[in-house]
Amino acid sequence: MNPEYRLYHPKWHRRKVPIFWWLRKWSYMKFILRELTSLAVVYAAVLLLLQVVAVSRGEEAYANFLAFLERPRVLAANILIILGLLFHAVTWFNLAPQALVLRLLGRRIPDRVVLLAHYLGWLAVSALIFGGLARL
Repeated sequence: MNPEYRLYHPKWHRRKVPIFWWLRKWSYMKFILRELTSLAVVYAAVLLLLQVVAVSRGEEAYANFLAFLERPRVLAANILIILGLLFHAVTWFNLAPQALVLRLLGRRIPDRVVLLAHYLGWLAVSALIFGGLARL
């Protein structure tokens, strides 16, 4: 017989965790906000797909889509979405040095270099896109 055996298992004590536990520390809050801003990424992707559909349906459909985007509520929502996308991108890039360990000649490349390379790449791609749009 096992001396530790009990007919009825005792309940384990569990601390009650409040629903807004993540508001207590900035690092927790930043994590939750980054996860929530993934919804902004989904919104932007769906909006882009809707724009492609509107273009494929002709000039009038595209004009209606642009008129929809010019509504004050939609414009305000899109400004908030852009801020969410920027927060998402910056926090994502700041995680890159921890997720991507690069070695050169047997030595690890410093985190600052990896981070700088990501931001410079982002800047270069943005410049190419804006440059291409300016030529239209």
